[in-house]
Amino acid sequence: MADAGGAVALSELATRSGLPLPTIHRIVRTLVASGYVRQLPSRRYALGPRLIGLGDAASRMLGEWARPQLTELVDQAGETANLAMLDGDAVVYVAQVPSRHSMRMFTEVGRRVPVHCTGVGKVLLAQLPPTEVRAMVARAGMAAQTPHTITDPDRLERELERIRTQGYAVDDGEQELGVRCIAVVVPRGPASTALSVSGPETRVTWAAVERIVPMLQAAAASLAGHLDARGAMA
Repeated sequence: MADAGGAVALSELATRSGLPLPTIHRIVRTLVASGYVRQLPSRRYALGPRLIGLGDAASRMLGEWARPQLTELVDQAGETANLAMLDGDAVVYVAQVPSRHSMRMFTEVGRRVPVHCTGVGKVLLAQLPPTEVRAMVARAGMAAQTPHTITDPDRLERELERIRTQGYAVDDGEQELGVRCIAVVVPRGPASTALSVSGPETRVTWAAVERIVPMLQAAAASLAGHLDARGAMA
């Protein structure tokens, strides 16, 4: 249903899933009764409101699972560590462990931020096909947050190619002046997940970026292994 982009008929669900129509009908009837799916006046079906709470609970659980890696990143890098996920045409922060410095970066868990001007957003965009990236930024827009924000799709495409090659993304004052953020993808992570470290550019210098990238990559691999182990136990 989510892939269909909205309302979908039972016959289409049967075709997409390869299941017999009577089986699809029984499954959907159960999901409607539970509130996870709703029937429209057109007799087509769409995602239901109970999925919102389910998604929130899953995000909180993922944040708790990632807390050891985030805490270790703060200990190693000395700056704020974040976990974020792609959510539609934006990125949402699902967990954070703040730096112990008195001057530090702070982002509210649950906050949605643009994809084109954040480290986590750009590194997640780099995992998508260029046509999908173009469509996403066309829908969301590329508003200038600072004078350093990339606002041209062609320039963003070149930036994403560089990110694919080097394996990490940097937000160099593109969302907030004076702030630098480094981000990597969590390999095999659920729903396009990224880890990042952010702090003032006076401390997160380019020399510090080179030092922090391996820390981030090790933390992302550790989290991926942790999630794989939980999936195997499930």
